[in-house]
Amino acid sequence: MLVLLGIAVVVFGFVVRANPLLVVMAAALTTGLAAAWTPGVSPELMWAAALHTLAQFGKAFNDSRFISIVWLVLAAIGLLERGGLQERARIVIGRIKAATAGRLLWVYLIIRQLTAMLGLTSLGGQAQMVRPLVAPMAESAVEARYGALPDKERYLVRSHAAAVDNIGVFFGEDVFIAMSSVLLIQGFMASNGVPAAPLDISRWAIPTAIAALAIHSVRLWLLDRRLKRALRKTAP
Repeated sequence: MLVLLGIAVVVFGFVVRANPLLVVMAAALTTGLAAAWTPGVSPELMWAAALHTLAQFGKAFNDSRFISIVWLVLAAIGLLERGGLQERARIVIGRIKAATAGRLLWVYLIIRQLTAMLGLTSLGGQAQMVRPLVAPMAESAVEARYGALPDKERYLVRSHAAAVDNIGVFFGEDVFIAMSSVLLIQGFMASNGVPAAPLDISRWAIPTAIAALAIHSVRLWLLDRRLKRALRKTAP
């Protein structure tokens, strides 16, 4: 029954609003030590139990290192932003006279969709690319033409930047035959009595990807027209 002390540690930690990570680690250590404790147990055995519990933490981290590395990437992105990544991106785009928000997002849409077709879905993303780079660059392209952006137009540009990433990867990844979404489609169709090979699903995803690119290209063209109508009166 002593191993249930770990639950008491969790409850106490949440009651006092301690750091959840520290609470879970303390509960795990408590449970590991309680499992090894018996009346008259030697200190060496208790020390060995503590080391074994810590080793299990290390093994769990090593087994899930591909998941944990995401947090390291986010920390790196935060440091780059603090070091002026967004400002440099704005300066570069501001010097390109032909750049508009729609044109820049259209280029990113093509890159995102092509890389997703090759299975490289991790090359973009909202946290990795859109927030630190794509959205600030699109805003800078508009500001270079029309000056400071009102909040309404700024959020409009940001929403289109986020949409471009989602649309590019969503309609591009199904072209890659080894993508989990293709296997999900195959399993769903097979469960409903419709046989379909992954290669056939991948091949028929190509017209859908082309249609998505064409439709969203028109939307980005309309974005430029909408921004021009809304901001040309305030342009310097």
